[in-house]
Amino acid sequence: MSITPKLTRFDLSMIVVSLVIGMGIFAAPAEVAKMSGNPYLYFGAWLLGGAVSLCGTLTFAEIGARYPTTGGFYKVFSFCFHPAFAFMINWVLVISNAASVAAVALIGAEYINPVIMPRSLQNDTGLKIMTIGSVLILYIINYLGIKMSARTQNVLTLFKIGMILILCAAVFKGNITQADHIIGHHNAKGIGAFGLSLVAVFFTYGGYQQTINFGGDIINAKVNIPKAIFFGIATVISLYMLINFAYYSTLGLSGLQQKTTLAATLAGVLFGTAGYKIVSLLMFVSVLAFVNVNIMANPRVYYAMAEDGILPARFKHVNSQTQVQEFGLSFFVGAVLVILFFAGSFQKILSYVMFFDTIGLSTAALSIFILRRKTKHLNHTGIYSMKWYPLIPVIFIITYWFVTISIFIDNPQAALICILAFIAGLIIYFVTKKRTQKPYTAP
Repeated sequence: MSITPKLTRFDLSMIVVSLVIGMGIFAAPAEVAKMSGNPYLYFGAWLLGGAVSLCGTLTFAEIGARYPTTGGFYKVFSFCFHPAFAFMINWVLVISNAASVAAVALIGAEYINPVIMPRSLQNDTGLKIMTIGSVLILYIINYLGIKMSARTQNVLTLFKIGMILILCAAVFKGNITQADHIIGHHNAKGIGAFGLSLVAVFFTYGGYQQTINFGGDIINAKVNIPKAIFFGIATVISLYMLINFAYYSTLGLSGLQQKTTLAATLAGVLFGTAGYKIVSLLMFVSVLAFVNVNIMANPRVYYAMAEDGILPARFKHVNSQTQVQEFGLSFFVGAVLVILFFAGSFQKILSYVMFFDTIGLSTAALSIFILRRKTKHLNHTGIYSMKWYPLIPVIFIITYWFVTISIFIDNPQAALICILAFIAGLIIYFVTKKRTQKPYTAP
């Protein structure tokens, strides 16, 4: 059973926002503040991150318009390079995505447990119960159908946007007292530190590329994918700059460097204990939106791999009524639940996840040069084509490789482990292909 388009432009816009705004903006600013050490570099990193992410958005919008297909992040590698390379990149990204989802879900539980759990369960056991229970509830919702998933996503995303706007509005109304006397007390730490600050920034901006996995789900994909991606990322950039100004204006750079539960801390400063509890609840909702959209997106990559015969055919089975990949969905959620028992903190997994992502995203962006040659017949047919080509993708690719090199210099062990994981993907691909090849029989 093939996938039937059912998602609208608005559905995809909300998916973009939720893919990008996970827990990163509520934890990563502390890491950026530590690395940058200077308010000018701090805001410069966020502005540069937004500008480069916009370049990436425009690049992936054209990729999605020229090659709209389910599991697009896998398919585009296979089409432009080679299926082996496609599998090598995507199999580790699926693992890192599951790890990110598990870690983010755990952080969400840390916010909500003190608010709603009895004192006897405000411990590691209580965190596990809350985290696993939340993932299982979202699994059930997604199992009921793609439209049910999209409606849930729309509600959670609008809720999250509202939370950020309320916090920012409260700051702009008053309490802007910290910024002026903080600026002179920190020194820049050099280009290497700036590169490392971009690791957390790009982690926070990442996720929009997964929208090309929904190419087969979007109504009028060639028109709606680029418009939805652009609107979604523009919304994200605006919200990120607002919330960072709110953090800095209220807490100062020193406060940013010392806090990880930034949104709840900000609410506590502005509204007292009740504000802290309310925002903790809203933070948990934000986490649910991030987990839900990843549960929606990642099984689509399995579908594409199964179409190419790299994964068993069960991964591409789609329920004709609900449009759900029941086995693929169950497999991804199962991976998240397993990782939950081993996931480290947000800070510990950041370098590993971002090394995978910077290589995967920059290489995926390279495919636009090949796609333009292979899809010349689509030119002048109303298809989206970015302006200032090839400058836009070149800026994106060079910046992401700068971040990759920064990670390698700072944490060569993490980089080595990630490289070995890529190599393992190649080995798995060729072993799998050899086993699935039918023996030749003469006619």
